[in-house]
Amino acid sequence: MSSRQTTLLEAIVAAGRVAVTELAQLAEVSAVTIRKDLDALESRGLIRRERGFAVLVSADDPAGRLAYHYADKARIARAAAGTVHDGEMVMVEAGSCCTLLAEQIATQHSGTTIITNSAFIADRLRAFPATRVILLGGEQQPDSRVMVGPMVELCAQQFLVDRLFVGTDGFTAEHGFTARDYLRATAVRALAERAEHVVVVTESEKLGGHGPVPLLPASAVSTVWTDTAGDPAQITALTDSGVRVVTVSPSGATTTHSAAAGATTRPTAAIRTGTPEEEQSS
Repeated sequence: MSSRQTTLLEAIVAAGRVAVTELAQLAEVSAVTIRKDLDALESRGLIRRERGFAVLVSADDPAGRLAYHYADKARIARAAAGTVHDGEMVMVEAGSCCTLLAEQIATQHSGTTIITNSAFIADRLRAFPATRVILLGGEQQPDSRVMVGPMVELCAQQFLVDRLFVGTDGFTAEHGFTARDYLRATAVRALAERAEHVVVVTESEKLGGHGPVPLLPASAVSTVWTDTAGDPAQITALTDSGVRVVTVSPSGATTTHSAAAGATTRPTAAIRTGTPEEEQSS
C-alpha cells in the first residue's frame, strides 16, 4: 500500500467507520482521490464502502491491524528480533506486532524455527524458506486466522522453548495483561506453560487499559518491548511488578527500564534494519 493508503486504513481501523469527507481532509487530497484509495483497500478485502463512509471489514483482520501504528510496531519488532539467536527455536503468538516480529526474526537470523498458532503468520513466512515454521493445530478463527481450542494445548505440549513472544490488548497493575478473546487468551496461557520466558511486544497505547479477558499476570512476563510514547506511570507499574521494559524510540534506539527498582539504563544506538521507506515513515 502507498503511505497515504496506510494512513487512511489506520484511521479506519481506529474508528471502525469514517466519513469519506473526513478521510479527504486527513490526507489533504480530493474526495475523488480518496475514493480511488478506498477502492484499492476494498479490493484487498480490508474495508467495505457504504454511502459516504468507509467501514472496517473486521477488527480482527490481521492484515488491517498491521496498518495501525505500523511504524511503531515495525521498530519494536526489529529491535526485539535482534535478541533472538541464529538457530533458536521460539514461539510466536498471533497479533500484528507479533507478525512483524516473526518476519524480522526470519530476516535477521538463519536457521531459526518459529512455532506459532497463527495461520496468518505461517502464510507470510512462506517468503522466508530458510526459516522453519511449525503451525500448531486447532480450530481456526476465520477473521483472525488464529488456531484455538484444546488441540493447540495438546500440540504445545510437544515443545519446550526458551522464549514465547505474545501481544496484549491491555495492561494495568490491578488486572495484569488482558485480551479481547477468551479462546485466544486460553491458547496463550497454554503456550506460556511451554516457555521459560514470556516476552510481550506491543504499542504503548495498550498500557493503562484493559480488555475483558485475563491473559497473563505480570509475574508470568519477563520483558515488555514497546514504544516511548506511553505513560511513564505504566512503565513504573510494570517494573514494580518485576517486569523488564525496553522502549524503542522513533530513531530505533532502545532504553531498558530495570525490573530491580524502576531504574533506567543508558539508551543504545539506533537499530536500523528496515527499509528506507519504513525509516522515513518514522
